[in-house]
Amino acid sequence: MRLLLLGTGGYHPSERRHTACLLLPEVGVAFDAGSSFFRLPPRLESDELDLFLTHAHLDHVVGLTFPLVAMQQGLLKTFRVHAKPAVIDAVQNYLLDPRLFPVKPDIEWVELAERTEVGGGVMTHVPLVHPGGATGYRLDWPDKSFAYITDTTAPGKYGEFVRGVDLLVHECYFPDGEEEWAEKTGHSCTTPVAELAREAGVGRMLLVHSDPQSTADDPIGLDVARSIFPATELAEDLQEVEF
Repeated sequence: MRLLLLGTGGYHPSERRHTACLLLPEVGVAFDAGSSFFRLPPRLESDELDLFLTHAHLDHVVGLTFPLVAMQQGLLKTFRVHAKPAVIDAVQNYLLDPRLFPVKPDIEWVELAERTEVGGGVMTHVPLVHPGGATGYRLDWPDKSFAYITDTTAPGKYGEFVRGVDLLVHECYFPDGEEEWAEKTGHSCTTPVAELAREAGVGRMLLVHSDPQSTADDPIGLDVARSIFPATELAEDLQEVEF
């Protein structure tokens, strides 16, 4: 299975990273629609897409205004967006309000089910602690598994949910030393994320949603994370991962 990291930053785009979008191109499944969502249509390997939203903050949904042309051209014929009712309401009534965006895309809105059969696997979800709420996802196939946890403060109460996944994509907005801001904004620091991955026995971890205000090649202290959980990488935009 291939995972394309179309956007790996948080809050706002930077010269290096756009905001959140992950794509499983072979099965037509994506997560979040941040500013990187414009990259998705030409990389999708079918004309159907199931998109799962974690929450309604702008850096995760602004891209829902982008695929209109691809849909009008028939490149994307079926577009289903799965989310909690409050998230759907926020996107429909605010982001896609005609005063902000004049033409509503032909999106099929799907209230998030407890279990969803999608992409040849089973999608489940868990609530995350974040201002306004957020949702973490896990997708299990017979021979592999994947989890996406973003916009929350590690370690949280989702360790069992991600236990044993082959690939965990987890947010890490702050380096160690910024715990007060992490708690205040609903984000994570490096050490707690690495400890969670180790204790949950995941196979591999990619860190996303880093602070766009940092211009450093390593804004979160990758060596610290690897000292705790060696199979840790800092994700980059347009990175492709096999798992």
